Formats: sequence, C-alpha cells, structure tokens
Amino acid sequence: MSRLTLAISAAVSSFLFFALPTWAQQAAPNPPQPSFPVPWQMGLQHPVTPVAEQMYHFHTFLSWVCVVISLFVLALLLIVIFRYNEKANPIPAKWSHNTLLEVIWTAIPVLVLVVIAVPSYRLLYYMDRTTEAEMTLKVIGNQWYWSYEYPDSEISFDALTLQPDEIDVAKGQHRMLETDEHVVLPVDTNIRILFTATDVIHAWTIPAFGVKLDNMPGRTNETWTRVTQLGRYYGQCSELCGVDHSNMPIVVDIVSKDDYAKWVATKKAPAAPAPAASADTVKLANQ
Repeated sequence: MSRLTLAISAAVSSFLFFALPTWAQQAAPNPPQPSFPVPWQMGLQHPVTPVAEQMYHFHTFLSWVCVVISLFVLALLLIVIFRYNEKANPIPAKWSHNTLLEVIWTAIPVLVLVVIAVPSYRLLYYMDRTTEAEMTLKVIGNQWYWSYEYPDSEISFDALTLQPDEIDVAKGQHRMLETDEHVVLPVDTNIRILFTATDVIHAWTIPAFGVKLDNMPGRTNETWTRVTQLGRYYGQCSELCGVDHSNMPIVVDIVSKDDYAKWVATKKAPAAPAPAASADTVKLANQ
C-alpha cells in the first residue's frame, strides 16, 4: 500500500469514526415513544430530564474534542509521512530535543484535561442529589427482579420480567423489556431516588433519564430526576449480577400529576374482601 493510499484511508476512517456520530447525535430528531435504541442509531437517546440534557451536551462537546485531537494527530502523521520520508529527506538531521516543543506538548494536553474536567465535575455535582425533593422512590435490586417502595405513599411492589410467551406485540410490548408491574411517576416533579440491594450489586439504568447508579447490599446510594415529557421509558440492569441478569428490565410510566394521584389512590385502596363461606362449605370443612 502506498503512502498516499495509507494517508487517505486514515483520514477517511478518522472522519467516519468521529465526525459522523457527532453530527448524527446533534441532528437526530426526537425518537417516538417508547424510548429504546432504534436501528442505525449512532447518538444517545433523546434526553427528557435536566441531568440527561446536560449529559447529552457534554457528550457532544467531548465528541468534538476527540475529532479535533484526531485530526491534529492525523495532520502530524501526514507531515511525517510526506515531509520526512527517505525520498524527500535523504539526509536526516543530527539534532535532538527542543525545550520549547517539549513544554508545548506537555502543557497543551494538561490544558485540554482542565477544559474537560471543569464541566465534568460540575455535571457530577449537579446529578448527585436534589435538596428540593417532592417525593421519594426506593429501588431495591434482587436476583433477578426489582422491588419498588414509595415511602411517601406507603406503596411497595415487585416488578418481574414478562416471559417471551407473555409478550403481546399487538399492544406494543417488546421482548426482554417488559415487566408485570410498571413504575409510575408524575411529570415535572423533583424525585429523590434511593438505591440498595438484597444480595449482589445491580445497577438501575434509564438512559433517557440520565440515571445509572449501583444498587449495593448494605448501602443506600442516592440520585434524583425530573422528567419533563410524558411517556413510557425503558431501562435494564447494567451490572452483571448473575445468570438471569438479562431478565431485569425496567419500565417507567411518566403521567400527569392528576393521573399519578389516581394511581396512588388505586394502589392504596384495600383489597376486596373474600366472599363469605356458605353454611355447607363450613360444615364440610369441619368434617
């Protein structure tokens, strides 16, 4: 392979690998609900929380930083290939070291890291927790299903994955992504989320929310979210937690505050009493 062909191949590969995913991410329209990856998707899922929006913009910023660095390194490689090859430079120079150049190539990477670190730490601090929580959701990881508690409403339930033979495609259900119980949360509400586990480490993850935190036995981790769009959102356990790790999907329904109040009332309603046994039944039971 000639030097020219090698240089062109490197340039095209760098462009396709770095620039196109960045452009696709910025230009991609909001995907329809429900939220999960779509064929040929190269960017992130559409963000629906303040944290996810900042993560989205930070990811875009980092992608462009990678593009600039890659093009700069590519330019240096092309200069070396064409300017300092044996044919163009038959008599090599005898000198070595350049103090100014060495200071520059040490200082510039440090400055780049500082430029990246400042928004990174700001985002980490922002996504840590909220001091203005309007409600709390507790997420408990089990092998291999999720348990949920609403301490403010005294509601709790388990969410088990639906097996392939239970999936109804006509209802828009998706294999390995559906559960028998859905988490229901109100829109435009600051929600404190607490994470723990009963056995091993799990990780409750909703990409569209920008939420991904470990559920650890004996410890309670905390983050927060505020979803700004109604809809159904999907996630999965993102920590390899055992043989049925893939059977821990997450389904969250974001509803209006009125509908959320109705859901809470329904969940807290007492179960219907069992029908009274007939005299003949009691008589048979006593025999």
